[in-house]
This record gives sequence, structure tokens and C-alpha cells, in this order.
Amino acid sequence: MISKPKRLISEILGILVAAIVFGIPFYFVILNASKNQQEASLMNISSPEKFLLLQNIQEVLSADKGIVLTAFKNSILITLFSLIVLVLACSMAGFVSQRRTDKATPVINFLILAGLIIPPAIVPTIWLLMSLGIFKTMFSMVMIEAALTMSFSTLLYKGFTATIPREIDEAATVDGAGPFRLFFQIIFPLLKPTTATIIVLSSVNIFNDFVNPLYFFPGAKNATIQLTLYNFMSKYHSSWNLLFADVLIITIPPLILFIFFNRQIISGMAAGAIKG
Repeated sequence: MISKPKRLISEILGILVAAIVFGIPFYFVILNASKNQQEASLMNISSPEKFLLLQNIQEVLSADKGIVLTAFKNSILITLFSLIVLVLACSMAGFVSQRRTDKATPVINFLILAGLIIPPAIVPTIWLLMSLGIFKTMFSMVMIEAALTMSFSTLLYKGFTATIPREIDEAATVDGAGPFRLFFQIIFPLLKPTTATIIVLSSVNIFNDFVNPLYFFPGAKNATIQLTLYNFMSKYHSSWNLLFADVLIITIPPLILFIFFNRQIISGMAAGAIKG
């Protein structure tokens, strides 16, 4: 066994390494977001002559008729509705796929795993959305984001459901509980650790998604927060101080989520990995 002094030293070293790896880039972003345009273009870690962080943030928020605020609203709505679809659909799918033991079980498991392996096809997806008349709509964007994260979330729910004894299902059925009452009143509250994990991880991935909104949700009024980075950089001119200020604004919400829910993430991932 590792002695307490050695364990303490290793933990301190781990914290220091993590602080360096994650702290230096964040410091670099804040520092350059506080400079003027000329100083930020040098891309160094020297202190600015005058700290302009608040002024740069205000300029970012007011740029192009407040497109950053519009993008924030779109990103929050897409993230929120996608999480609702993910939690409801994947929790039920994970419960059913774990409890079923008939001939369809291998097929269901294969389809879930296929969602992790098969990459999304952009052109056929756009063609399908246009055929259905939902291209460039919030509904289609929510469905796409939910679909791309559904397999991973279902597997997490399935793994955690395996830790819940089947006797609970049998006792509820004997008491007269139907399938929906059994799930939503008894099983779903027990899935809180996994639900918290999925909410945090998926919200960060969806909120920070750049590629899918670029292809499936084009248009100025449909801009998401990641696409606003284009507003401050171009082929011939880039406002690096405003770009870094925008990056700082984008980084704050996921950072707050991780700070407050890091324990739930670890417990949910560990609990879902106990059984498969």
C-alpha cells in the first residue's frame, strides 16, 4: 500500500499538473481578451498596458446588432430541448434494453452500438430535412443533436439500470403499477446520478457544437454561440482581442456546470460502469 506522505505528494503533484495544463490556456485567453487590438495580435503573455476586458466584452455583446445575445438564446434553447429529449428517450430505452432478454435484444444492442460507430452523413441528412420541410428549424436541430448523443446516453442508462435489482420491478408490478408508473415513479428517480452526468456532459457538447449548426442550421437569425467566432476573424482582418473575449464568454457556462456538478459526473460514470 502507498504510504500517506507519498499519496499526499502524488495528489499535490497531480493538482499542480492539472492547474498548469488547464490554467495556462485559460490565463492566456483572459489576458488577450483584456488587450487592445494591436497588443492581442502579438499573441504573447505579456501584460496589457491597460486592461480592457469589460470594454471588449461590451463590444462583443453589441457587435452586429447583438448577434452574440441572439446566438446565446439559440444555443441555450437547442441545448435545453435536446437534453429533455435525451433524458426521457434514453432513460426509457436504457431501462427496456437492460431488462429485455428475448430474441430482439441482440438487434437492439447492435443498433445502439451502431450509433456510436457510424458517422453522421451531412448531405443525405440535409436532403431528408428539406424533404420533410424542417430544414433550418429549431426542431430539426434539436433532433439532430439528440440523435448524435443518444447511443452514448442510452448505454450509460443501461449500465446504471443493471445495478437496480429486478425485485423492485416485480414488487411494483405486484402492487399494481403499470409500465409507465413503474418507470417514472420508481425507476427514474433512482437514475439521478446518471441523469446528472448526461445533463452536464451532453449540455457542454451541444452548447459547444460548431459543425452541426454550421451545416444544418444556417442563417444569421439561426446563429449559435460557436458560430459567432466568425464575426471577429476574416481573411484580411481579425480582432483577436474581441475573439478572445467571445471565447471567454462561451467558456463560462460549461465551466460553471463542471464546477458545480463534477461529483455527479464521476459518480454517474462510475455507477454506470459497474455492470453492462
